[in-house]
Amino acid sequence: MEAALKETKAKLKEVSGADLLIQALEKENVEVIFGYPGGAVLPIYDKLYDSKILHVLPRHEQGGIHAAEGYARVSGKPGVVIATSGPGATNIITGIADAMMDSLPLVVFTGQVATGVIGTDAFQEADILGITTPITKYNYQVRDIKDIPRIIKEAFYIATSGRPGPVVIDFPKDLAAGVAAVPAEEEIHLPGYQPTTEPNFLQVRKLSEAVSRAKRPVILAGAGVLHAKASNLLKEYAEQQNLHVVHTLLGLGGFPANHELFLGMAGMHGCYTANMALYHCDLLINIGARFDDRLTGNLEHFAPKAAVAHIDIDPAEIGKNVPTQIPVVGDAGEALRQLLVLEGNPPEQEDWAETLSAWKKDFPYHYENSEILKPQKVMELLYEKTEGEAIVVTDVGQHQMWAAQYYQLQHSDRWVTSGGLGTMGFGLPASIGAQLADPKACVVAVLGDGGFQMSTQELAVIAEFQLPIKIAIFNNKALGMVRQWQEIFYKERYSHSKNPVQPSFVKLAEAYGIKGFEIHTEAEAHSILDKVLHDKEPVLLDFRVDGAENVYPMIAPGKGIHEMVGVKK
Repeated sequence: MEAALKETKAKLKEVSGADLLIQALEKENVEVIFGYPGGAVLPIYDKLYDSKILHVLPRHEQGGIHAAEGYARVSGKPGVVIATSGPGATNIITGIADAMMDSLPLVVFTGQVATGVIGTDAFQEADILGITTPITKYNYQVRDIKDIPRIIKEAFYIATSGRPGPVVIDFPKDLAAGVAAVPAEEEIHLPGYQPTTEPNFLQVRKLSEAVSRAKRPVILAGAGVLHAKASNLLKEYAEQQNLHVVHTLLGLGGFPANHELFLGMAGMHGCYTANMALYHCDLLINIGARFDDRLTGNLEHFAPKAAVAHIDIDPAEIGKNVPTQIPVVGDAGEALRQLLVLEGNPPEQEDWAETLSAWKKDFPYHYENSEILKPQKVMELLYEKTEGEAIVVTDVGQHQMWAAQYYQLQHSDRWVTSGGLGTMGFGLPASIGAQLADPKACVVAVLGDGGFQMSTQELAVIAEFQLPIKIAIFNNKALGMVRQWQEIFYKERYSHSKNPVQPSFVKLAEAYGIKGFEIHTEAEAHSILDKVLHDKEPVLLDFRVDGAENVYPMIAPGKGIHEMVGVKK
């Protein structure tokens, strides 16, 4: 046996750490890497030069990691990122935290100084393990070339299994350049990491029985439904039991918005019907949502009359914010399959259904028309002219909420937004990843003028790859949501929320070889959208919208979910 082992080792060919990394990525079927080279990762980039994996060079590392997030959200595959050590690595910290909050699978490689000088404040050294520990699902630092295949295999498994999330691999330069004879990696063996995917059947049956007894049930569906690829199962179960569905911001698209059982988005800028359904229900069935504060408002007034059932693959989420009577730990898809088999008796809820129907009819989203271009009208036109089939990518702010309210998503994996961290500058690069994940899709990047100016350099990537993204800027010459809060809560004291100086966004686009249009009226919006939406080339659309427009309805901080303002009948 020992002789055979020696013979096997003798036959192994020595390869470099960088070779092992590229080989491992190819084994994981990685299609695209979003990366920015630098001194500490030059050995990796030298090997990448000969690889068939597509490499996308963002013009800023933060753009690269947001692009990887967009790719992961649409494709369901892990986004792969490479950054060099020190400032290159710290430039992607926001994106790592963003992915952690929104449960997006990323595998992130950061270059590190050579092992012999780690801890000496060497040039471009940063403690990436220490920095990323609170914002990653797991992180590694490679300390032996022979560990590289195992670490990468484990990283992809951890990032994509259970509740998805980002995994960081810190890669010292000398290990990337060094060589060793390394056997093929063995099977994954992680006894301390065993996510529960199969729900406890007795708990699922308890939930099924509670549904049969309920008089005012409602499903709250979050992004966990999308991560589990369970949209069709959710629709089937809702129809089987005649249950109405409310979505979180991140869960949009998990249930068709034109379905009669859909009530709309809940939360701070959610619709009246969805929020009142959560307030008055007697059984709340949470599937894959984490009860964040923008959804619940004041917890004292959240679903005060309801028994709460919570299905989540992450047991840490259950009972974290809202007391839960029926906990179900497991994959949302598996839980829905069990519920469908159990079937149970649909609840008797005629009065509840009539009430919900009346609210939907009487309290829709609304805005006042005027000669000034309204952002809500622009979203309605984008929905109408893309027939609801576009992938909608947003930045963060007022435009994000108008997109969530007025673009009626019918399918899963068509909605890309920064929900948990609320990262400005996310939208434009995320649209690059979304388009690469689905090259045939119509991708619309809905941005505010503030967020757009945080990542305008990524226009170069769009031009380089001729990605046919339609960049729709809602230009109100302000940080709109900040301005809205200053108007309402700070007596119109607009402290540094307006943009007195802006470049011509059209000329900026043209500088990158991208067509651009400035749009002031509804008639112009109709005409230009008809002209450009189905072009096979990128276009920038600078919509000059009403700068005084606010997002309503709204739940003020500290208020209950039933205390909305801006509701009109």
